[in-house]
Amino acid sequence: MGTLNTNREKLVKMAVVGEISHPTLRKTGYVVTAEGKVAVYPSVGGITYNQRIGDSAVDLMADHVEPGVSIRNTSPGFGEYSANSALNVLSCVGNRARVISGDAKGAIGYVTGKHGGIDHVMVDFPADVLEKLVIGDRILVEAWGVGLQLTELHPQVLVMNLDPDLLERLPVQRSNDGYLEIGVTHQIPAQVMGSGLGQSSAYSGDYDIQMFDQGVVERLGLNRLRFGDLVAIQDSDASHGWIYREGAITVGVVAHSCSVVSGHGPGVTTLFTSPSGKIRPKIDPEANLKQWLFQ
Repeated sequence: MGTLNTNREKLVKMAVVGEISHPTLRKTGYVVTAEGKVAVYPSVGGITYNQRIGDSAVDLMADHVEPGVSIRNTSPGFGEYSANSALNVLSCVGNRARVISGDAKGAIGYVTGKHGGIDHVMVDFPADVLEKLVIGDRILVEAWGVGLQLTELHPQVLVMNLDPDLLERLPVQRSNDGYLEIGVTHQIPAQVMGSGLGQSSAYSGDYDIQMFDQGVVERLGLNRLRFGDLVAIQDSDASHGWIYREGAITVGVVAHSCSVVSGHGPGVTTLFTSPSGKIRPKIDPEANLKQWLFQ
């Protein structure tokens, strides 16, 4: 196996800031499920005390819940330029995040994913830190990773949304026959993927795994998905937004919980994609961010 050479010395590290967002719901609280029923569930935003990296992302009384802490930048935009877009695009999974206001000032956490639509960045902190945080506390992310390339495999394999230091800890290696081998907990066919299709960029947001066919869920083991799991999506190319392409493969991290809404489900933030199929996933039940963050 070959070593992974990268261009990390060329990457720019930049501070971006977000505030802990308040949870949001529709005025009635109701969502319409894929079965045509109405239900009320906790959803996006806020501080989620009992759902963190490594916990189950399915079989919850929840809809699109984000683990740990959800942040966004509320600064006004300048024409087509948006501070929150910069927070979303420049933040990378594994980036160090530091609380810069409030009772938990100085505490350190790590970016764990991004959620499209609501445009949140998720950050995980130790449980004792979560207890000290409040809505509105400001968090600075040391954004580093945009532009990261695997020297020998680029452009057959593209990297996005990934901290270079975290890359070195992941179960990833270059094979002698020119593939990137990656440990993943699940391999998922593109035909079960939903929300996220039609977006023009995978440098922010996520791509949802639909879980409405119980036979498929059981066959693929989707009921075992956890926040922070690395998963491979077959026949999926995320080079310029998520599309179906036979032979392509995308690997990402489970960023938010299951959903009852048609076309939605656990969201996957993209980390690697290969339109030519130069990624070789290998099943590793322990391939979860919990192994490499806070250790």
